[in-house]
Amino acid sequence: MMDALANFHFLRPLWLILIAPAVALWWLERQEADTTARWRAVMDAELLARLTVGGDSRRRLTPGDLLLAAWVIGACAVAGPTWQRMPQPFAQVARPAVFVLKVTPSMGERDLAPTRLDRAREKMEDLLKLREGAPTGLVAYAGSAHLVVPPTPDPAVVTGMAGALAPDVMPRQGDALADAVKLAAKLIADGGQGGSIVVFADTAPAVTPLDLQGAPVFLFPMLPPARASAAPALRAAATALDAEIIAPTIDNADVEGLARLLATAGPPPPAPGEELRWQEAGWWLTPLLAVLVAVWFRRGWVLA
Repeated sequence: MMDALANFHFLRPLWLILIAPAVALWWLERQEADTTARWRAVMDAELLARLTVGGDSRRRLTPGDLLLAAWVIGACAVAGPTWQRMPQPFAQVARPAVFVLKVTPSMGERDLAPTRLDRAREKMEDLLKLREGAPTGLVAYAGSAHLVVPPTPDPAVVTGMAGALAPDVMPRQGDALADAVKLAAKLIADGGQGGSIVVFADTAPAVTPLDLQGAPVFLFPMLPPARASAAPALRAAATALDAEIIAPTIDNADVEGLARLLATAGPPPPAPGEELRWQEAGWWLTPLLAVLVAVWFRRGWVLA
């Protein structure tokens, strides 16, 4: 629902200018139709209402009001309201993703054999096999965030660079999760093809809500399954990042489910050489216009 509101716009917004003269004509018509306006300056309002036929009751809906409503709705319909992109038949099927890998001494713990960091590399490799041909980038972080590999369709480059990462090569110690996620979101935005962010981490600091420009985030806990489900710090970070937590499993069920999510998460990328096309929704207003027009066939309505 929030995505639809964020994407709502008009394809032809200049048509909305027609609403201004409609409102002006409606206001002038009301002023001219009020035959008692000149008497209000010299006569008590309560007395004037008693001396006027129908003066103590006012029509709630007039033909002018109906015409204004039809005019506004018609202008909005012609302006082309939309909030959904049209599917691109020739768009690339594989959507980009950026892996964000935490490289700190805590990732050397052996509660996940052989280590948490090694298990993260294994999960990344399994995920890359399921995403064959999909552009994938890599960001590593500890006390600072660093781009390791920009999105590339070659999985060997990603796995090779991930295998060379170790806590002692990181320039600063710490937990700069927010900086790493923002860097990944920038990579996706600069690519212009959409995409998702996958975070591989065992713990997380306090994170404030970030503007990730619509990039979906998935948090893959590098903890034993029993502990991953009860890690309050990771859950708090997932809430702040609006991220979905991927429950780790001892088999490949977790990466298989994540691969399916990455294939459909976020808006579809545009086809090469094509602009994004939006699905026009103005025709949804035609039934309402038909109802308003039907009221004009009511006996005595126009002359009322």
